[in-house]
Amino acid sequence: MRGLKKIRRKIFVQAAVAMCATFLVAVCAASPRQLAGQQKQSPCPNALQEISPAEDLMREHGVLKRILLIYGEAIRRINAGEELQPTAVADAAGIIRSFIEDYHERLEEEHLFPRFLKAGKLVDLVGVLIAQHRAGRKLTDIALKLSDARAMKAPQDRRALAQALDQFIRMYGPHEAREDTVLFPALRTIVTAEEYEQMGDAFEDKEHALFGENGFERIVGRVVEIEKRLGIYDLSQFTPR
Repeated sequence: MRGLKKIRRKIFVQAAVAMCATFLVAVCAASPRQLAGQQKQSPCPNALQEISPAEDLMREHGVLKRILLIYGEAIRRINAGEELQPTAVADAAGIIRSFIEDYHERLEEEHLFPRFLKAGKLVDLVGVLIAQHRAGRKLTDIALKLSDARAMKAPQDRRALAQALDQFIRMYGPHEAREDTVLFPALRTIVTAEEYEQMGDAFEDKEHALFGENGFERIVGRVVEIEKRLGIYDLSQFTPR
C-alpha cells in the first residue's frame, strides 16, 4: 500500500510540474497588453511588463534630464572659452524638438491637460505648464538656429546660445519636477481604470508611429552618443572625491 501511495504521489507531482510549466510558457509568451492589469509579479522573471502612462511620461523625463546635463556642459564650455562642437548642441536640441516637444509634450497637451481642466483640478498648474511648453519651443528655436559652425565663431552668438540653454534648464528642472510629483500622481484620481489603460495604448501607438519599435531605447542611444562626444557619459565622474 505504501508503495502504491508513493507511485501515486510521484504521478501527481509530475502532472503538477507539467501544468505549471505549461502555465509559465503561456504567460511568458503573452504580449505586454495581455499582461495589463495584473497586480502580482509575473512568475517569468524576464516577462515584459505593462508600462503605465505615468511611468511612460516619467521615463521620458529621464531623457529630458540627460539633455539638460548636455546643455549644462555646453554652457560651461562656452563660458570657459573652450571648444564646443556645434553638432552636439544641434543634435541635443533636435531630440528636444522631436521627442520632447513634438511627442512627449503633445501627449500631455492632448491627453492630460484637457482632462484636468475638465475636472477642474490643478487648473492653475496646467496653465503654467502650457505656457512653459510654448516658451520652451521658442528657446529650442534659438538653440537650433545658433548651434552651427558659423554662430560658434561669433562671441555674441555664443553668449546668446548659452543664455537660451540656461533659461531652458532653469525652467524645465522645476517644470518636470512638478509634473512628476503633482500632476502625474493626480492623474489616476480623475480617470477610470479603463481610460488609464486606453491612454497607455494611445501613448504606445504614438511612440511606435513616430519612432518605430523600441523608439525610446533608440532615443536614449542617441543621447548616450552625444554624452560620449562631450565626455560626460561616465557616471562616476559626477561622484564627489
